[in-house]
Amino acid sequence: MPEPTPVSMSATLAADEALARRRRAGERVLSMASGEIGLPVLPALRDRLAAAAGENAYGAVAGSPALRSAVAGYWQRRGLAVDPGLVVAGPGSKSLLFALLLAIGGDVIVPVPSWVSYAAQARLAGARSVPVPILPGQGGVPDPDRLREAVTDARTAGQHPRAVVVTVPDNPTGTIASATTVRRLARAARELDLVIVSDEIYRDLVHDGSGPAVSPALHAPERTVVTTGLTKNLALGGWRTGVARLPDSELGRALHTRLTAVASQIWSSPPAPVQTAAAYAFGEPPEVTERVAASRRLHQAVVRAVAARFTAVGAELAPTAATCYLYPDFEPLRKHLAEAHGVHGGDGLAALLSERYGVGVLAATAFGEPGHPLRIRAATSHFYGETAEQQTAALETAGSADPLSLPWIRESVDRVGEVLADLAGSPVPALAPHA
Repeated sequence: MPEPTPVSMSATLAADEALARRRRAGERVLSMASGEIGLPVLPALRDRLAAAAGENAYGAVAGSPALRSAVAGYWQRRGLAVDPGLVVAGPGSKSLLFALLLAIGGDVIVPVPSWVSYAAQARLAGARSVPVPILPGQGGVPDPDRLREAVTDARTAGQHPRAVVVTVPDNPTGTIASATTVRRLARAARELDLVIVSDEIYRDLVHDGSGPAVSPALHAPERTVVTTGLTKNLALGGWRTGVARLPDSELGRALHTRLTAVASQIWSSPPAPVQTAAAYAFGEPPEVTERVAASRRLHQAVVRAVAARFTAVGAELAPTAATCYLYPDFEPLRKHLAEAHGVHGGDGLAALLSERYGVGVLAATAFGEPGHPLRIRAATSHFYGETAEQQTAALETAGSADPLSLPWIRESVDRVGEVLADLAGSPVPALAPHA
């Protein structure tokens, strides 16, 4: 009997569970390991979910007509028109991404760094992941030139890359690949006959003043699948709902048939009450768009304040253009970290931050980076408060004032500054609230 496919616990979920155990034991911890958004459910969505609780029948595998129509409208408003018949819903975009890898088949190109589950899902699907580095400051999309080299080398070695997964905007770096890079990626995918799977779960969280997130579906529409969900823009991770947009082409229609077949064998149909609430959300009535805008402003204010604490001690950091993620590089502090703390890489740095200071972060190796880079990923999405009342106040403040004026947010941001200053052996930075 063959051995089970080796796969480890998701690094983000494992780190969250470890920190939760320490918090329950009375320890002081600051969670920056996962990007779960610590905000309350929008009341209008909560009411619609409650009203739909009696919907207990199986539905269409691809999702209800109402949801698929609402999702088609959502994408049309973003310049990606689609027939509702080419939309597939599932219990989270994470599940859809895995089902897509099964439906596409073959090996998978993943950017380095990339979200922790892409390579793991490829292994679970019986495929190899082929890592390709990103361009500096343009996370989520593999360097198109190196993509060509990697695919050529992989095929020469007998591998069968058929897909490339990209993240626009990016997790873990919080950056956005340029329109030129996305266009070059699309051209390379067409030349190499690769399906592009574009994970756009963070699309609605691009900070004001940052460049737009350009979907590869604009440049290679016949071969790009786009996925998204409500986990990030509306903080509905526990509702587990995601959607995929299949291309209107022969390839896309064949992939739609295989994807729905896979879905029928794994989850049968998405949960009906959640679909009803999700259809309302994807319709984007004013209260939904206002909530997303407030969330975006809150993320921007807090993540930029924390970014200033990292750069103040000498860490290098590409400007965060979207989401709540930071990906600082402590290479300028390598000598000090080795001499003062015995730290020689991101794994050791993450362990030190957790064990000595109670700050949970993830090392760059969790995102596929080879060797011993002194990079970590930190998320600020747990800074908004412990209660729904505090989190609501944070959202309201983001629209009219500085969220750092709220004591619980300021305390978390200041704690980051104190820890980093102690780590670097430098004075605590005295930064303005908007720093």
